[in-house]
Amino acid sequence: MNENTTIKSEFLDFGFRDDINKGIKNAGFKAPSPIQSKAIPLILEGRDLIAQANTGTGKTAAFGLPAMNKIADLKETGLLVITPTRELATQVADELYTLGKYAGIRTATVYGGSSYSRQLSLIEKGAQVVVATPGRLKDLLSSGKLKDFNPEIVVLDEADEMLDMGFLEDIRDIFSYLPQNRQTILCSATMPKPIRALAEKILDNPATVSIVDKNDATNKDIKQSYYVIDEKERTDALVRLIEHSDPKKAIIFCRMKIEVDRLADTLIAKGYSAKGLHGDMDQRSRDEVIKAFRSSKINILVATDVAARGLDVKDVSHVFNYHIPFDPESYVHRVGRTGRAGQKGEAITLITPIEFKELLRIQKSMGAPISLQSIPSSIELKEKELEELSKEIFKAKIKEEAALVLSSLSEDIDSSEIALKAISLLLAKHSSSGPEHIGFSQKEAKRLLEKFKSSNKHSGSRGKRGGRSADRNRRRRNPGRSRRR
Repeated sequence: MNENTTIKSEFLDFGFRDDINKGIKNAGFKAPSPIQSKAIPLILEGRDLIAQANTGTGKTAAFGLPAMNKIADLKETGLLVITPTRELATQVADELYTLGKYAGIRTATVYGGSSYSRQLSLIEKGAQVVVATPGRLKDLLSSGKLKDFNPEIVVLDEADEMLDMGFLEDIRDIFSYLPQNRQTILCSATMPKPIRALAEKILDNPATVSIVDKNDATNKDIKQSYYVIDEKERTDALVRLIEHSDPKKAIIFCRMKIEVDRLADTLIAKGYSAKGLHGDMDQRSRDEVIKAFRSSKINILVATDVAARGLDVKDVSHVFNYHIPFDPESYVHRVGRTGRAGQKGEAITLITPIEFKELLRIQKSMGAPISLQSIPSSIELKEKELEELSKEIFKAKIKEEAALVLSSLSEDIDSSEIALKAISLLLAKHSSSGPEHIGFSQKEAKRLLEKFKSSNKHSGSRGKRGGRSADRNRRRRNPGRSRRR
């Protein structure tokens, strides 16, 4: 059931309590996002709700503000939020505390790897908001440790990620312990069949709000591109693209934990501020890495899909897929780490010709285009660096110490030579790495893609690998023929 709600232009229009409005103002919120404007009135009315929106659109405040407005005077837990990961649980709890602190809202997080007694103590002392992961919450409920637990409002956040991580059965069990006369809200970026079936079971005549275009699975603020490379070029290609794009803050997704460690070490050795994040790390180490990334002490996070599930960092400018994910849903979740809260983002994917099948599957399910690009050559990169350096020098303010250095050097060196030496020092810091050419040109990649499509259409196979080898061998026999644009 779709609901047409009046769009609210200001948070004051919702009629929240004064102390909740103070929290909104203190958090720096200016105007409701589309999902907030549509969902908040329905939640205030007490309706069960399905809220479908991409990550980074303000879903936490969309359910948190009206829920806290309703349960602020309670002396026990009134709002339960179930999230797929410990990292997301902490983020949601922190945001809800910030928004509700002037109303006296206390929050507790419940997840594995931490003390049972401390978590139970916070709940028993009257935390009005509990944010929990499925495993620990099910354990507390089934063992009887969590007594007299009757939240009025229950939110299932990032439901599709729960499905991807295999938590659906745990979720069904958890809801068997919760009160029947509750208000239930289900938030999900995508709505696969198992999630729709779950919604029918746990929600009562729900309203539905969606700001996701059915033909556009990802945020239009995200520029998406892919680059075709040889497998052996993967790391060089990634480094070259990082050098060229100069990301403010980036997440690099790898398939395996061993790749995360190796790639993080490679980037650190090249002078980048990077750290790895994967499931073999203990919780304290993971928390430290996420905290460092969020506070910009590091600006590149190399992670596996599971480790980065639900990671909410609003200023991620780039996402790099070191390997293309196997399914469209994983691609949507990865790409959704950038372009959040109305900011622009860029998603870059590396593929080899034998991965065209995965690319076509993702493109078929996406509305937004994923454009083919070619990796800049070292010469192109150097030209870009020279242009940017010229702009920096033109805008730079002259310090008093610079005049003293110039005066001292002018006794022995001509001023034009001093300038050239200074610029040369700056250029040395901007030096690019890797071979001159990396990956396939756009023309060559398009030809290989069409060849794959044709082969796949007629034979149903994954495409002929021999064509790629033949192309390489032909170039070896004709070294004078360039494959570049």
